[in-house]
Amino acid sequence: MQVKGDSSLNKLILLFVFDKMEVPLSENTILDMCCSSNNWIAYMDCQPILNQLLEHNFIYNVSTSDEPMYTITPDGRVCLANFFVKIPASTREAISLFIKQNRAKYRKKQECVADYFMNKDGTYTVYLKIIEPIQPILELKLVVPNRQIAKDIYKKWEDKAANIYTLFYDNLVD
Repeated sequence: MQVKGDSSLNKLILLFVFDKMEVPLSENTILDMCCSSNNWIAYMDCQPILNQLLEHNFIYNVSTSDEPMYTITPDGRVCLANFFVKIPASTREAISLFIKQNRAKYRKKQECVADYFMNKDGTYTVYLKIIEPIQPILELKLVVPNRQIAKDIYKKWEDKAANIYTLFYDNLVD
């Protein structure tokens, strides 16, 4: 489905993805959606295209956290509206279907971030975050006795983050 060497088509495809997702996207999410999970854009072309869209104000960084989150600008929407017919209908349909089926999964994946590492004393520190486009809304740092517990927390975070946030919020705000 990928069109080699057609930079303007690839830019339109990225703008179409931003438009259909309707939420800011991290670079990792964009690369996964457009290059790894699908073959809409070549991996080596994606980063330069993102930079060009940013440079020409078709997308912008809405994040104040460590990882940039990009979203489409009004100029990007105008450009897409004027030229989206240059994206083959089959590509538009494939993108629309993929996003409809996977939007929630990608949102959850980029909003709920977890990591862990070993400390000098043999314990492990687990970092857990819930990230909104503007800033993290929850950051937790837990020290646990071993790698298995750290790994278990890491794996569960994506599914449990919303409940944990609600629990903290309800108990601290009331």
